[in-house]
Amino acid sequence: MGSQGIKLPIIDFSSEDLKPGTPIWESAKIEVRKALEEYGCFEALFDKIPLQLRKSLFEGLADLFDLPLQTKIKNSSKKPFHGYVGQYPIAPLYESMGVEEPTETVKVESFTELMWPQGHPTFSKTIQSYSEQLSELDKTVRRMIVESLGLEKYMEEHMDSTDYLLRIMKYKGPQTNETKIGLQAHTDKNIVTILHQNQVQGLELLTKDGQWIEVNFSPDSFIVMIGDALHAWSNGRLYSAYHRVMMSGNDSRYSAGLFSIPKAGYIVKAPEELVDEDHPLLFKPFDHVEFLSFYYTEAGQKCQSALKSYCGV
Repeated sequence: MGSQGIKLPIIDFSSEDLKPGTPIWESAKIEVRKALEEYGCFEALFDKIPLQLRKSLFEGLADLFDLPLQTKIKNSSKKPFHGYVGQYPIAPLYESMGVEEPTETVKVESFTELMWPQGHPTFSKTIQSYSEQLSELDKTVRRMIVESLGLEKYMEEHMDSTDYLLRIMKYKGPQTNETKIGLQAHTDKNIVTILHQNQVQGLELLTKDGQWIEVNFSPDSFIVMIGDALHAWSNGRLYSAYHRVMMSGNDSRYSAGLFSIPKAGYIVKAPEELVDEDHPLLFKPFDHVEFLSFYYTEAGQKCQSALKSYCGV
């Protein structure tokens, strides 16, 4: 199990005054940049998602994962890791599904009707409302990152370059106090991930000095984490952390992750302003969908760093 000695930075995004140019924005922006350089993630306090909505989300996830396997596998996608994932011998406690463009009514209802042909309007409304609110936090964090790097001229391009995916996950309790792997160590491959969970802990993070730490966060907060695509775009200035899920006990862990992902065909490329003698280019420009396709090959899965193997300079 990970050490409990280190706490992630906690950053408050709840204030109504948190707007570009205000003192509270400038202060939070500095905290975000520092946290992402040091840990690759932080704990966000964000009160725009009411308790009842969060409760409805986890009730819906329990109903969803109780469906028969033949129903769940209908959640398919041509994009890697966008559909149903489960039945992994190396991670038998884990299964997950993906809702593409979860802020769009048509996409959410299409997913819901696939799972419940008779309809489930409560689930649809919960997923869409939750994703809409969380996408605002994603946009705020990314605006702060771009500003903190002095790259405002790329702001519009950066903000328009992504789609959203909501991954909803279940980790079964191993029915023992012995710790078992829920999900093996990995870095996320996208731009930004925002994680929320029920009250069952299990997330662990690998620090820059090689120490696994437990990430225990409250039911009222979210973990904001950057992925390999943003690590490459920032030319290595922001840290993409390895993380894993370790499970013990009887209770299932449910979590939801909103992923901002480069659009198909968009080329991830570090701005020239971030490349100099002290910061040589680390990664060649790459198409994110093609990078994902490589990552899910046998060779990509064996790499210590799929990003470096795929496009490292």
